[in-house]
Order: sequence, then structure tokens, then C-alpha cells
Amino acid sequence: MSTSTNPSSPQPEPLPSTAPDGADAPSQSRGRGRGRILIVVGIAAAVFAALVLVAQLTKNRSSESPTAASASANPAPTATAQAASDGGGEQQAPSASPAAGDDGPGLERNDPDDPMAIGDVDAPVTMIEFTDMRCPFCAQFDRDTLPEIQKKYVDSGQLRIEFHDVSFFGPESERAAMAARAAGRQGKYVEYITAVYAAAPARGHPELPDDELVDFAREVGVEDIDRFKKDMKDPALAEEVRASTQQAQMAGVTSVPFFGIGMQGMAGAQPIENFEEFIDKALEDAGEKPAE
Repeated sequence: MSTSTNPSSPQPEPLPSTAPDGADAPSQSRGRGRGRILIVVGIAAAVFAALVLVAQLTKNRSSESPTAASASANPAPTATAQAASDGGGEQQAPSASPAAGDDGPGLERNDPDDPMAIGDVDAPVTMIEFTDMRCPFCAQFDRDTLPEIQKKYVDSGQLRIEFHDVSFFGPESERAAMAARAAGRQGKYVEYITAVYAAAPARGHPELPDDELVDFAREVGVEDIDRFKKDMKDPALAEEVRASTQQAQMAGVTSVPFFGIGMQGMAGAQPIENFEEFIDKALEDAGEKPAE
């Protein structure tokens, strides 16, 4: 897979939230690094909640639908923090303020037939992920962390994950998201994004030309390739991706991956321990005992 690292990308590349563990890093440095990671998670969560409340107030003062209220809102400010991970490095914590409903962020689709989701629609906790098909850290999360989350929480019926695609890294991101949605029309959305992320480079943004997008469809068993080729060019899918991207931008999401549960948010490809803490707290708040 070829990659492009053109510095003129329409959006800045998100900084990693984690770096590979340093084999020889002193334990004291690891402790300080984990503490700083948790501080950043706390900052992201606090801003997420605060901006959700702003969105709620905006909606309550409007007679329009949640979508119209969101579209009319000004982009929310962002909060940025940097911290060293266990192996060193910096991270950026975006904030988010989704178009909120009366009882929460209102981003959950809660559709039992949604191809862009995994887990029981009646699970006590739903986590949303903002993701870009060309984001290296989205790929890192999908490869390294999502399988563990799925095994522990999704397969046990405690968690549902809904994917929200964005095109932060240019037209190639939009085309890739359209291709994933085209695969979703044949029930293969999750398999498709898994294949794309599995082939992604550790750094930089894959170019993902059309022939490669078709190859991924074949790889994951999309049955009607001719239909897939037609669907991946469907202007309706382009509009869906643009609407999803606009929703993220209006919410104040500036880098991906970004995760939300209720009114709490967490930024970046964090270690599995941080996701466990994030999800367990949501389960406890829902009156559920976290999975062992």
C-alpha cells in the first residue's frame, strides 16, 4: 500500500496518543507518563461534557430539529493538551460537543440493522468512535485495542460500538469512507474497515486508490462486486460522509480517533487499561457490574 505524507493536507495530522513502549524506559518515567495520560483523558472528558451542555442549551432554545440546530451552531472551541506516554512522545486531546438531545449527546443511532456498529442494540453502554479511514492511529486502535474491547465487553453484551466516519484527510478519506459504506450495503462495513486498517502503514496516510478499495471488498467477501463499484461512486454516500464529517466538526472534534460514552469523551489510541477504566465507569453508572 502506498502512502502520502503531503504536509499540505487539509487537516493537520493528529499526534499519537500513545507511543510504543520503551523496552529500557525507567519505571519512574513510566509512572509519570501514565499519570499525564490520565490527566489528558480527564481534560478531554471535562471539555466533552461542558460542550455537550452548551449544545443542549442551543437545542432547547431552538424549534428546529437536532440536526438543524447542530448545523446552525458555531464550531466549538477545542482543548489541547500534551503529555508523554510510557515510551515518550506527545499527544493531542480534542474536545467534542455533539448535537445533544435532551438526555445526552444524541449521537447514538440505536438502529438494530445498522451495519456501522457492533454489539447488541440493547447493551447498557454505547460507545461512539469518530474515525478516518486514512488515520494511522485509528488503524492502531482497530488492530491493537478493539479486538480486546470486543472480546471483553461487546461479546458479553455489555457494550455496543457505533462508528462515525469522517474525512479529515482529504478526498481520499472521503472515497474510502464511501467504499466502506458501499460494503455496508452488503453487510460488510465492519469487515471492510478492519481489512483497510489491518493493511495500513504505521505512519502516514495511505492513498487508497479505487482499485485497492475494490480489492479490499473482494478480500472481505463482498458478494456483488459490480454493485459495490457502482455504490462506492454513489453521490448519496458522499453526502452521508460529508454530513458525518460536518457533525464531527461542529462538535469540536479536531483529531481522531475520538470516543464518546454519554457525556464523557476520550481522545486517541489509548492503552487498553484506559479504555477498561472508561468503559467500566460507564457500566457502573448504568448499574452494571463490569466484565471480569
